[in-house]
Amino acid sequence: MTIHFDEKGKFYTDVVQKKTVRSTIQTSTHRLEGNLHVKAEKRLIDELKNSGQFIALTDVTIYHPRGEVLISANFVTVNRDHIIWIVPLDEVDNAPSESGE
Repeated sequence: MTIHFDEKGKFYTDVVQKKTVRSTIQTSTHRLEGNLHVKAEKRLIDELKNSGQFIALTDVTIYHPRGEVLISANFVTVNRDHIIWIVPLDEVDNAPSESGE
């Protein structure tokens, strides 16, 4: 890792490269679909184990238990204690299309 110093002594490090993992998250009350961001050299499970109490998601849709869209947002954090399961959508064989077919 490269460290750069400015003239006032403030230091900067290289940007951490992350990959986007489109995922579905089921909480105790709602289903969320959004982008999890994982360090490029890590697995999703490694990132979840090493994250804090909250997990950040971007480009998120939150669904009501009946299935309708409740909220769409650019950014949401989810309390890890409320997560029941997470599925990366690229690992789902029978993921429904956006048109519902």
